[in-house]
Amino acid sequence: MKVGIIGAGTMGSGIAQVASTANCQVYLYDAHAAALEKSQEKLAKVMARLVQKGRLSEEKTHQIQENITYVQDLEQLRDAELVIEAIIEHPDIKKQVFQKLEPLLSDSAIIASNTSSLSIASLAASCQHPERFIGIHFFNPAPLMKLVEIIPAVQTARSILDSANKIITSWGKHTVIAKDTPGFIVNRVARPFYGEALRIYDEGIADIPTIDWAMKTIGRFRMGPFELMDFIGNDVNYTVTETVFKAFYFDPRYRPSFTQKRMSEAGYLGRKSGKGYYDYQEGATKPEPTEDSVLGQAIVDRIVAMLINEAADALHFRVASGADIDSAMTKGVNYPKGLLTWADEIGIETCVQRMDELFELYHESRYRCSPLLRKMAASGSRFFSSEKATHHV
Repeated sequence: MKVGIIGAGTMGSGIAQVASTANCQVYLYDAHAAALEKSQEKLAKVMARLVQKGRLSEEKTHQIQENITYVQDLEQLRDAELVIEAIIEHPDIKKQVFQKLEPLLSDSAIIASNTSSLSIASLAASCQHPERFIGIHFFNPAPLMKLVEIIPAVQTARSILDSANKIITSWGKHTVIAKDTPGFIVNRVARPFYGEALRIYDEGIADIPTIDWAMKTIGRFRMGPFELMDFIGNDVNYTVTETVFKAFYFDPRYRPSFTQKRMSEAGYLGRKSGKGYYDYQEGATKPEPTEDSVLGQAIVDRIVAMLINEAADALHFRVASGADIDSAMTKGVNYPKGLLTWADEIGIETCVQRMDELFELYHESRYRCSPLLRKMAASGSRFFSSEKATHHV
């Protein structure tokens, strides 16, 4: 299969590696020769490390590298059966690329965007044949992260959805189908992990190392919210938060924190800038948390309740099935368990009670309980039966 990738940055290069590993003939396009050269050099280093660790044979790594052709002319994507765009998150720039690309391709070719938050319907509308357009959202780093969100637009033909899903699954990825709503599954449902942690910090309830300690030690998350924001990049995390907030017509549930905004403005972007919520410069001392189990449990209960509420609302509005929401959060952002499964374990009534306590304290619509949770509590329902069948899907 011939696959075109537009953009030789981190995401585009990672997707190219995934496709080439699956024995596709990949054409990686970028207008800048330096970007292509950097991508090729980085892949060679990655392949060398995999050989050194005994994970791949030299023959296989050579094949993977030979499967990728680095090009500076969109014309060279002409024979591609699938083209995935992975450039800057700017809708106008993306649309311009699609308008140049579409006339070059065969009528049966699939055009896809790797966007993490933009409207697939809006991007599809830039094409003469929007029915062949779809969202295919990989997670960074693409070669390592199993999850891929497949997002059909309202214009997308069912045959294109089925074909795209089949192709990405054949590449060894776990796919979930998401409705074309802001943030899709992961970037919508995960907002409280950052937003509520920032709210707790902004109110002075706990400091940054204590919140991270609680979420890792008690909540069993792999990284604390502030560590993860520093890892992602505070500029990137803030932009996604702001984009989702605006896209939801300024719903208070997604309102960014001023702390988050100021960190981005100050250039304290996290690991990539050497300083974020933590100092990553040589010789810097990491601050110690307050290991108070009562405080820590309260932090975990609050953030997890907000996450569960968001997952329940995503199910309520049919963003995805319950099974896909849970697998998206475990495979896309490495949560210790699926949020709907977690809700069943905690008890739906307890989840409703925690949300109602927060609303009673703040009287902000940010803390409104999902109607699905409230209905389920009233009826004594669970998200999953013992056979893992989902309700309300």
